[in-house]
Amino acid sequence: SSGINAEWPLRPGKFACFEKTVEALYKYVVPKPRSDCSKGEQLVVTFIAGYIAGVFCAIVSHPADSIVSKLNASQGGGVGAVVKELGMAGLWKGLGPRIIMIGTLTALQWFIYDSVKVAFRLPRPPPPEMPESLKRKLAAQ
Repeated sequence: SSGINAEWPLRPGKFACFEKTVEALYKYVVPKPRSDCSKGEQLVVTFIAGYIAGVFCAIVSHPADSIVSKLNASQGGGVGAVVKELGMAGLWKGLGPRIIMIGTLTALQWFIYDSVKVAFRLPRPPPPEMPESLKRKLAAQ
């Protein structure tokens, strides 16, 4: 249960990273607008963005997770002692497998979520657009 409690602060970051990555992929990588992409193409973008969001969260959370794991395994001692014992290299040990695991799991979560929406023909939110007030303000400059 400690894993669930320890990771809940990362969930908003994972969502934000996913959404920003989707926007960036459609803006800089995909050669056509999202509205012109097939459902399959959109699911590929979803998978890639989910993987990137998972990698982001794995990197951000890894040092803290290493500390918590060491604290749980040791008898006594505080965070400072654990950080000193692990050192910089120890804080990052095992990051590669963690990236593969969390990246893949996050990508699959988003892919399954979007696949269900496609299968049940649930509406997908339109790509975000700039508010009219901001468009006018930028046009006036």
